[in-house]
Amino acid sequence: MAASAAATAGSVQEAREITRVERIGAHSHVRGLGLDDALEARQVSQGMVGQLNARRAAGIILEMIKEGKIAGRAALIAGHPGTGKTAIAMGMAQALGTDTPFTSIAGSEIFSLEMSKTEALTQAFRRSIGVRIKEETEIIEGEVVEIQIDRPASGSGQKVGKLVLKTTEMETVYDLGSKMIESLTKEKVQAGDIITIDKATGKITRLGRSFTRARDYDAMGPQTKFVQCPEGELQKRKEVVHTVTLHEVDVINSRTQGFLALFSGDTGEIKSEVREQINTKVAEWREEGKADIVPGVLFIDEVHMLDIECFSFLNRALESDLAPILIMATNRGITKIRGTNYSSPHGIPIDLLDRLLIISTTPYEEDEIKQILTIRCEEEDVEISDDALSVLTKIGQDTSLRYAIQLITAANLVSRKRKGTEVNVDDVKRVYGLFLDESRTISFLKEYQKSFMFNEIDDEATADSKQEPDGEAMDVS
Repeated sequence: MAASAAATAGSVQEAREITRVERIGAHSHVRGLGLDDALEARQVSQGMVGQLNARRAAGIILEMIKEGKIAGRAALIAGHPGTGKTAIAMGMAQALGTDTPFTSIAGSEIFSLEMSKTEALTQAFRRSIGVRIKEETEIIEGEVVEIQIDRPASGSGQKVGKLVLKTTEMETVYDLGSKMIESLTKEKVQAGDIITIDKATGKITRLGRSFTRARDYDAMGPQTKFVQCPEGELQKRKEVVHTVTLHEVDVINSRTQGFLALFSGDTGEIKSEVREQINTKVAEWREEGKADIVPGVLFIDEVHMLDIECFSFLNRALESDLAPILIMATNRGITKIRGTNYSSPHGIPIDLLDRLLIISTTPYEEDEIKQILTIRCEEEDVEISDDALSVLTKIGQDTSLRYAIQLITAANLVSRKRKGTEVNVDDVKRVYGLFLDESRTISFLKEYQKSFMFNEIDDEATADSKQEPDGEAMDVS
């Protein structure tokens, strides 16, 4: 029984660890662009490795976004597959922080939504533009001296109570109704807490504990925050700032259910008249000083998947005053523009290319691949030997970086199954033999093409390919 219980506990622990690893994203190790104050890229910083020129260029665009003065600028990150294009975009998102809207979509998403292509792009544009609304509200802020709640002796009926608040200069007693008692109970407010009460909404916010109660060790926890007792009067006027996107304002004003449509996800198409009215109202707020526009970033990955109609729309949308910074990424060379028979660099029309600042990425060097794999091992909490890391680096160099990264978790699982403390060369070789990379799967398909359905390669092409060295498997011994 004890052995089975231990085995069960071990399997549960193992399952938890696997779940934690699976939740680590492909770019979760990226913390920023890795630039210094002079916008010079460090070789390894904030999860970014190499691509110094591309990161430096992205840093300049980042400064342009932060200033927020110029709208409708666009950049294209172009390069080989697996050269960190999306990582650079994610680094920009991390560097901008939560206050600046950042919307990320894939080019193919536009065609799978139940709305027109231009409507989908318009909604993506307006999700990327924030409106920082300023308003003054009356609040009550003070230190809780005493809370007294009287419950009816019969057990039924409304609760009543009193709340004593003080500042450094005054003290006041407030009568409490049932709703305020519920709010105080929900927030677990007790004597010695510094709280604020919004007079308009009745919302109660705990700011922390008063420094005068710092010796009450029984009421302290590891996360306890101490603040000074407020000065002046209890009732104050305070400026509150709310940041919403234009799309959220559109949804609230276009649906009968109001803001609930934001949670249902089915926003549907929004009439242009509604957007025009909102644009006019936002312009009035800006003139009155009640609101500021926060131009954010719209990132379109795999932009070559858009068609000629979408590109024409982007051309016009970038000329609008309410346009975000548009960043696109592609791994295509000279290819056909979708929806036409004409070829163009990156599959993007020349007139739109002319508007873009193009950032190019280059393939990673061996030492850079090794550094990236080291960072990914740390992110996934994988212990790996130096020899195994060298083999993984060789695999990444001869196949692809993405394939080598995928082998990290698989090799770690094999290592754990044999009760190993770290991933060694044998673990890497085993998963390399189990999972094919691109070149080996092509060789396999060409060799056994007659056994597959709908094969379109003739025998002469197969014979020629067998003589080519490209299809040979890599030697990791």
